[in-house]
Amino acid sequence: MDKYIQQHKKHFNFKAFVKNALQEDVGDGDHSAMATISASKKGKCRLLVKENGIIAGIEAAKEIFRLVDPKIKFTAMLNDGDRVNVGDIAFIVEGSSRKLLTTERLVLNVMQRMSAIATKTNYLQSLCVGTRTKVIDTRKTTPNFRFFEKWAVVIGGGANHRFGLYDMIMLKDNHIDFSGGIIEALDATHAYLKKTRKKLPIEVETRTLNDVKLILDKGGFQRIMLDNYSISETKKAVALINHRFEIESSGGITEKNIASYAKCGVDFISVGALTHHVKSMDLSLKAFN
Repeated sequence: MDKYIQQHKKHFNFKAFVKNALQEDVGDGDHSAMATISASKKGKCRLLVKENGIIAGIEAAKEIFRLVDPKIKFTAMLNDGDRVNVGDIAFIVEGSSRKLLTTERLVLNVMQRMSAIATKTNYLQSLCVGTRTKVIDTRKTTPNFRFFEKWAVVIGGGANHRFGLYDMIMLKDNHIDFSGGIIEALDATHAYLKKTRKKLPIEVETRTLNDVKLILDKGGFQRIMLDNYSISETKKAVALINHRFEIESSGGITEKNIASYAKCGVDFISVGALTHHVKSMDLSLKAFN
């Protein structure tokens, strides 16, 4: 089983996901397959690549087929993260023809979206070449599909931001405004962590250079977010921080300006569009003899 699945199995139930996804699709039966194919019929299918990019979801597909029917034989021809071209074959599956057809759409839906995200991530990360910057995702993900979308970002060469609300404290504008200010939000956070005895990293969103100056004097966090800063403001903030804390740029960053932000010396650039603004890669699972 892929190490990413192992790493996040505490917070993602792969088996339950497959069960729920198939229940949504199959209901009381795959009547098309049952009407036309005998229960004893065996067959083979291959995953065909129909668009250039970065393939992602091969290990996910392997696990899905295993959970549907452990007797299905899965032969990978490529690895997650490989660059692919039209006509490439990612894997071959052999087993119950009915089971292969019933599982087909779930596998394709997962892989097509994962591959699109991995391709987008790989492209944006390539624009940051020669810098220290890592492209990271956000929580702008599809409900109940975050695990696969964030996995795809890693496959594409990026990195994950916090996985959810539970593994990092992130003081964003609304937290700060509701708390009465940026220092008040930090003080409340430290009191909460002391009371609960939790050890969580803290990131603070800043909206101005004055915010940066305030929290630099305060300390007690790991990362500063520069939200919607211009290039010139980012350079000034990086100089002020002077490697004392991790720096993340966010907001309004596109493929046209990401290289300029990366050259400012930030550690991370978070891009929500990695997961909420991609077009699925064209893939197809086809029977063959």
